[in-house]
Amino acid sequence: MAQAPSILRPEDMARLANYRFAVRMMAEGWLSGRHRAKGRGSSSDFLEYRAYSPGDDPRLIDWRAYARTDRLQLKTFEHETHLECHLFVDSSASMGYRELGPISKLEYASHFAACVAWLVVRGNDRVSLQLVDDKVRHYIQPGTTAAHLNCCLNLLEHNTAGGKTDLPQALERSKGLIQRPCTLMIVSDFLCDMSALQSALNPYLHRGCKVVLVQVLDKGELSLNGQGLARFVDMESGARVICNPDELSRVYAERMHAIQQHMYAMAAARGMLFLSTTTDRSFYPLFDALAR
Repeated sequence: MAQAPSILRPEDMARLANYRFAVRMMAEGWLSGRHRAKGRGSSSDFLEYRAYSPGDDPRLIDWRAYARTDRLQLKTFEHETHLECHLFVDSSASMGYRELGPISKLEYASHFAACVAWLVVRGNDRVSLQLVDDKVRHYIQPGTTAAHLNCCLNLLEHNTAGGKTDLPQALERSKGLIQRPCTLMIVSDFLCDMSALQSALNPYLHRGCKVVLVQVLDKGELSLNGQGLARFVDMESGARVICNPDELSRVYAERMHAIQQHMYAMAAARGMLFLSTTTDRSFYPLFDALAR
């Protein structure tokens, strides 16, 4: 495999080698796994001829058939279906937040997504990548080559926080890009409308997709810190609020806990997997959870 961009360090790849079955087990528990499928591929099992169309690879033309019939025809074969993992990385402005963690939520999410992409391609499966805020900012279609992986890693390495958060709207706009059962992994802080998120996920669930929700938060977001009056600024709207954190800390912590519990309950009810972590923690326990 070609040398990876710097977002994926040698120590990451060395440790990830121990998780080579994590994504496979995650997918095969929900999908039918690899199977022989009627389609065009490059295996040795001939399926049928089809007419050449502009844009087809000329190397697939059967020149012997052309000599006999004076028509350009391509051989098609049965091939082994690859599993697909579609990565959605929330790259909205709120993901640029950093308080108590060593890196921002966006850096953490991008690094984790890079590791997932590496694992999927290492297993000879297909991975796609979408960076979203209230829209799809960047999309790399599914692929399984080393060059394709490097495209994904380069995009993640240079990922920057963008516009306002509207994850449900971004998912709604992306549903036409995914037409068959797959693994859909969304990495976000999920600070959005839960009912809208559930509605946006329904089309993917109805298509038989395995949905994994990975929440990334800064530890400072779980509770309010500080003494006396403090000014809080919304990273997306610029709105400012002045309050005393001591007076609101208990209510705030209860509210954040309730949001996470709601996410767990929603995921369990719809057959999804919800994982949550903070940027001061290693993401390898997430792969442990996926393998289980």
